Amino acid sequence: IASLVTPNLPELAALGGEAKLAAMARAVLIKGGHGDGDVLTDRLVTGSGEKARWADARIDTTSTHGTGCTLAAAIATGLGQGMALEAAIARARQFVRAALEAAPGLGRGHGPLGHAAVRL
Repeated sequence: IASLVTPNLPELAALGGEAKLAAMARAVLIKGGHGDGDVLTDRLVTGSGEKARWADARIDTTSTHGTGCTLAAAIATGLGQGMALEAAIARARQFVRAALEAAPGLGRGHGPLGHAAVRL
């Protein structure tokens, strides 16, 4: 009954793969942050195939704790404001990228994003 499912690559594999999940969900945003390479790609798919894709350079940071939750919340905010799904995803991705860039670098390991510093 969800409007959108937002698995990362390991979660997608655990849920049975793209074809299975896309057949069951209204829309799936496959997040590419766990992939290899300097460019990460997120893809929006439905049961009828790929609807959109976004690709950006990977941001070199260890402050990645909460990126998935932040992205999902930002998408939900956009949908609640009446935005179309693709526009809500695009704006949410901008927010997460800005929060990654503004991360305060706290602690060791995967620290928090810099949510408070972002104003879109």
